[in-house]
Amino acid sequence: MGCCQSSMWLRARERETHPEKEKEREREREKEKEQAYGNHQRASEGEGEGEKEGFDFSFSEFYLADLKAATNNFSSDYIVSESGEKAPNLVYKGRLQNQSRWIAVKKFSKAAWPDPKQFVEEASGVGKLRHPRLANLIGYCCDGDERLLVAEYMPNDTLAKHLFHWETQTIEWAMRLRVALYIAQALHYCSSEGRPLYHDLNAYRVLFDHEGDPRLSCFGFMKNSRDGKSYSTNLAYTPPEYLRNGRVTPESVIYSFGTVLLDLLSGKHIPPSHALDMIQGKNNMLLMDSHLEGKFSTEEATVVVNLASKCLQYEPRERPDTKDLVTTLAPLHTKPDVPSHIMLVIPKQEEAPSTPQRPLSAMGEACSRMDLTAIHQILVATHYRDDEGTNELSFQEWTQQMRDMLEARKRGDYAFRDKDFKTAIDNYSQFIDVGTMVSPTVFARRSLCYLLCDQPDPALRDAMQAQCVYPDWPTAFYMQSVALAKLDMHKDAADMLNEAAALEEKRQRGARGS
Repeated sequence: MGCCQSSMWLRARERETHPEKEKEREREREKEKEQAYGNHQRASEGEGEGEKEGFDFSFSEFYLADLKAATNNFSSDYIVSESGEKAPNLVYKGRLQNQSRWIAVKKFSKAAWPDPKQFVEEASGVGKLRHPRLANLIGYCCDGDERLLVAEYMPNDTLAKHLFHWETQTIEWAMRLRVALYIAQALHYCSSEGRPLYHDLNAYRVLFDHEGDPRLSCFGFMKNSRDGKSYSTNLAYTPPEYLRNGRVTPESVIYSFGTVLLDLLSGKHIPPSHALDMIQGKNNMLLMDSHLEGKFSTEEATVVVNLASKCLQYEPRERPDTKDLVTTLAPLHTKPDVPSHIMLVIPKQEEAPSTPQRPLSAMGEACSRMDLTAIHQILVATHYRDDEGTNELSFQEWTQQMRDMLEARKRGDYAFRDKDFKTAIDNYSQFIDVGTMVSPTVFARRSLCYLLCDQPDPALRDAMQAQCVYPDWPTAFYMQSVALAKLDMHKDAADMLNEAAALEEKRQRGARGS
C-alpha cells in the first residue's frame, strides 16, 4: 500500500465526494431504527412473545479483571461522569480487550448495595430491557465489595451539556422535539415492559449516541443505593409526593419528564413552580430559549408548554401517562429524514468496528484500546532495534552535521522517556529535518507525541512516513490505527489494526522458520 494513497484516505475521500450515497445510508439506518422500534411496540402490545430484536449483545456477568483492563484500572482519565449532585457515583468509559466497542461502567460506592443478591436481581431485571431509545444495560459485576453496571457507551455527551453548556451553537428546535419524543418512547416501552419507575429523570440522564440520536440512560432504572435517595436534584425539581412519602411512582416519573420539557423549552433549568406561574399568567413565550432567536413554531411550542403543565400537576392522578406523551409529541416530529448529528451540528461517529480477526500483541492491544500510556512504555522499551537495516551510512557521512543530528535525537529520546512530549517533538523534528538519516522509530515516537498533545493529523502523517521508511513494520500500522481512531475514522482504524496484526503474525512465522 502506498504511503500517500492508502485505502483509508480513499474511503474518506469517497464520503466527501459522494454525499448523496452517505445520505441514502443515513435514511436506511433510520428506517432500520424505526422498524426496530415498531417491533418492540408490537411485542409490548401483545403481537408476539416480546423477543428483543436488533441487538447484537446479551446481558451477562463481567469479570472484575476485564473491567479493570477496559478502564485502565479505573483511571481518572476514563471518567465520563463525576460523582456529585447531578450524577452520584462514578461512570467510566472503557474498551474490552480484543473488542473495539466502547462500554460505560458505573461504579457504586462499597456501601451502596450491601446485599449482592439484591444487586444482581435488580441489574438482571433492567438487563432484560432492549430498545433503540435506551442506552441499554449489557452486564454487571458483583465481586467482593465491588458493584458495577456495564452499559452501551454514548460518545456525544448529555442533554445537559448541549442545552446548558454549549460552546458555539444551541440545539435547534426540531432536535429538541426529537429529544422529547424519543425519551417519551423510551419511557412508554419500559412502562409496557413492567419497568415504569425511573429514578431522578433529568437532562443528565439523556445521552447522545454515535449518530447523535438521544437515548435514555439505563442507569436510572436502578436506585443509586438499595435504601438511598432516588433524587439527587434540588428539592425544587422533586415531585411533591416524593417529598411527602419518599416513594417513586410512575406518576413521579411523568413529573420529572415535565421538568425535562421545561429544560428543552427554555434552555435553562427553571424550577417548575416558576414555570407554572408563567404558564398560568399566559406568558408562555417568556419561557422560550432566547438563543433560538424565534426560530420555532409558536403552535408547536404551545403544545409542548401545555404538555409540560399537565406533567407538573400537583396531584399525581391529574398527570398524563406515557402513552399520552408519545401521542402528543409524535405529530411534532416533522423532520424524520434529517439525521440527528446534522441537527446537533456534530461529526457523525462511525459504528464501532468489529473485533480484530487476529490475536493481538501487547502493542496491538494497547493500540486497540487507544492506551497511549501503554504505547509509550512499549516504544521506550523497544528502543531502536527495529531500525536495523533501514540506514546504510558511509564513513564520509560521519560529519559534524551528522553528530549534531544524532545529538538532537538523543535529546529527543531523553524528553520522550521523561514524558516531556513537546520538547521531544522539537528535537525529533531537528533530527528529521536534516534528512541525512531516516528512522522509522523516530517517526513512530513523534507520532505518539503528537497524539499525547491532541494533534491526530500530524500523528497520522508521521505514522505513514514510518511505513514509507519501513513498509512491513507493524508498529507503523498500529500507530496509524490509533491516529485514525482519534480522527473518528473507526472503520479505517479497525482495518489498519488488522493489517498490523497480519504483518506481526507473518514476522513471527518467519522467525520460527529461521
